[in-house]
Amino acid sequence: MANMQEIAKMAGVSLGTVSHVLNNTAKVREPKRTRVLEAVQLAGYQPSQLARGLRRDTTNMIGMIIPDITNPFFPAVVRGAEDVAFSHGYRLILCNTDNDHSKEIIHLNELRTYLPAGLIVIPSNFSDLTTHAESYRRAGTGVVCVDRLPKNWSGDSVTANNEAGAYNATRHLLQLGHTRLATITGPLHLTNAKERLGGFKRAMKGAKLHLSPEYIQETTFDKQGGHAKTLILLRLIPRPTAIFAGNDMIALGALLAVREAGLRCPEDISIMGFDDLDLAETTNPSLSSVSQSGYQLGTTAARLLLDRREGDTSPAKHIVLETLLNLRNSVAPPPEAPQDNSSMKRRRGSKQK
Repeated sequence: MANMQEIAKMAGVSLGTVSHVLNNTAKVREPKRTRVLEAVQLAGYQPSQLARGLRRDTTNMIGMIIPDITNPFFPAVVRGAEDVAFSHGYRLILCNTDNDHSKEIIHLNELRTYLPAGLIVIPSNFSDLTTHAESYRRAGTGVVCVDRLPKNWSGDSVTANNEAGAYNATRHLLQLGHTRLATITGPLHLTNAKERLGGFKRAMKGAKLHLSPEYIQETTFDKQGGHAKTLILLRLIPRPTAIFAGNDMIALGALLAVREAGLRCPEDISIMGFDDLDLAETTNPSLSSVSQSGYQLGTTAARLLLDRREGDTSPAKHIVLETLLNLRNSVAPPPEAPQDNSSMKRRRGSKQK
């Protein structure tokens, strides 16, 4: 592979001129600039990003760490971030943690040796990034957390309005006439799962409905967890007539469990998800869901990171994107047949907030 000295010889210019053209550090007049670029193309020269980074204390690479590459929500976030990064001359490096904080720490330590221009993180389970983020910031590298926040996080972040989305979804089920509602949450040490449960509870309180603890089930953000917890809910007496799932993967597991139990959705039980994945339109029945744009989460995080790169030194920004309720065929009014209502009663005299 050709080096810069050979490029300079081919173009008939100095080594400094080649450096200025490739690194855009000084204006080079035509036709010298053209000769350098033609020599680069002819020789197939590829500059070393790491060597360039050592000279500049940074590279054009942006690191991105996600918790689960198999979860269909996260690729849209990655695509949004990559589109913005690429359009501004940056390249994205993707790392997967499998929701394992120890693996997350390994990625954080190793990425720092590549001198990234910035870092976008969707935190893992039990994540605490404060120390590592401060180390990156001291080196001039911005860090943005997306979708969920790690413990004690005070830096830049981009999240969805999880609480309002869950509240609106639950309120719609209540307006359909459901009074026996259950929810299957994601892991409640995650901020997004906790916020969605908060929205569910606020809607129930506003309707003056008391919810017994067994109607709240906690699981992982996946289909297996949704399936297992739905089977538990279906054995309760009285059985819930509607389930609000903490994400669409949980909702898919719930749909499967309902079908295996010989029940129908939504005739016997309504199911509402959160995320509005593309596959929500293809389920049977099609899944009603709270829509949050993973792509917009990614683009917003990347733009925030590049603003920091361009010199924005304002206080930490916490950007919250609004959600929409996308109704399809998985929700309907509750069955007309009366059921025992002892576990979920209307509380008389409560004030609606």
